[in-house]
Amino acid sequence: MALKFSDLPGLYAHDFDTVIDVRSPAEFAEDHLPGAINLPVLNNEERAQVGTIYVQQNPFLARKLGAALVFRNAANHIEHSLSHHEGGWKPLVYCWRGGQRSGSFTWMLQQIGWRAEVVDGGYRAYRRLVNRYLYDDPLPHRLVALDGYTGTAKTDLLMYLKARGVQVLDLEDIANHRGSLLGEMPGGQPSQKAFESALSAALCGLDPARPVVVEAESSKIGSLILPPSLWTALRTAPRIQVSASLEARTAYLVKAYDDILSDTERLRDRLSPLRFHRGHDVVDGWLALIDAGDKRALTRALMEQHYDPAYAKSSKTRAVKIIAQIDVAALDDAGLNAAAARVEEILGQL
Repeated sequence: MALKFSDLPGLYAHDFDTVIDVRSPAEFAEDHLPGAINLPVLNNEERAQVGTIYVQQNPFLARKLGAALVFRNAANHIEHSLSHHEGGWKPLVYCWRGGQRSGSFTWMLQQIGWRAEVVDGGYRAYRRLVNRYLYDDPLPHRLVALDGYTGTAKTDLLMYLKARGVQVLDLEDIANHRGSLLGEMPGGQPSQKAFESALSAALCGLDPARPVVVEAESSKIGSLILPPSLWTALRTAPRIQVSASLEARTAYLVKAYDDILSDTERLRDRLSPLRFHRGHDVVDGWLALIDAGDKRALTRALMEQHYDPAYAKSSKTRAVKIIAQIDVAALDDAGLNAAAARVEEILGQL
């Protein structure tokens, strides 16, 4: 009998040893339950083949071929990928809608003696729970946002806070993007659905009774959109303003963004479209600094002529509650440790 989960925290709190996604590799790559492993009972080509026969020829022929492929692939997984498990192993299995793929595989596992169960409704039911959590219901968490000009090491400060036992939500880490024009990270960003899966899993792992510190972001991080429930909570969250000198921010960013600053072709490609916003003379000045290899001067110019004006402009349009201001003298280990201690103190007063 399939297991039905009524809410997302309940699903994430399951007590199964392993979550197995038996969908095709392409389906799994787009999104899956966090922590799941992929043991496809139909690969990409087989799934397409069965689907084509179902639509263009005969549903019975499609089911007959599908059954042969599913059991053949399932047997291979049992022989090679799962043979090390003992009798008490307890896996949770799902496919697209909790139908024949997961049902057949789960039946085979149960016949061996493993305590396998299938997710009622499969991946589609899971996505409905994610959508309800991130799009419909208000977040139960109390967010506190770190705000400040570009280069004030807010992302690093989250790590220092986490080390002190403070609850944090690192959106840029989940989105694999540094949240700015030059914020691309190796490996690229996940799909929107995968981002939402990781985001909802992170939120469900946090205690709603304690504050959660998050970096103030726009409604998008790179190409990914913050879901409505989170965006609403973030916009209204009280803020701790982090500030540092232009010199300290420059030194920090030159080190933090050395990868993009060293990739001159990619850098020119990202900055050239800003001519419309900042003017030809300004952008030509940036390109000249790229050609000269002067990373520090370029970084300072970008802050003074682009990032800082953009932040100041957006700040005027936002009505936010600033509960504290922290000035960090140096964005090094000592300075960030001291800032984290101050944030922790502020949180204790909320």
